[in-house]
Amino acid sequence: MAIIQIPALALSVILTDKAGRRPLLMNSRPYALSSFRTVFAVAYSMGMAGLPWVIMSEVFLINVKGSAGSLVSLVNWSCSWVVSYTFNFIFEWNAPGTFFIFAAVCGVAVLFTAKVVPETKGQGLEELQASLTHVLQ
Repeated sequence: MAIIQIPALALSVILTDKAGRRPLLMNSRPYALSSFRTVFAVAYSMGMAGLPWVIMSEVFLINVKGSAGSLVSLVNWSCSWVVSYTFNFIFEWNAPGTFFIFAAVCGVAVLFTAKVVPETKGQGLEELQASLTHVLQ
């Protein structure tokens, strides 16, 4: 897996500036529904593994960046812990249902990205704040 993930991460760094953050985020989730581990690892490495942290650093104002980044990290790792902790219980309850639940969460992530997450490539902080204000109203 590492042999595949390392080139995928390198490719994602290049694609992040060429294709933009939002398209990579939106396209990395549907492939997570695939049962192929390699496809999942590559798609995840190119999108959801690092891009939320990049977008977070570009969207938050400088005076709240530290606090907001800490809160986002806390929520992210807490949700990861909940998934890891409950997976076996849910899997024993209903194995196919477990993956349908995860597929639904991936679908919600795609919808959220399409509706709320701005494209940050080549935009200044003022433009990003204006686009976020417009989306959230």
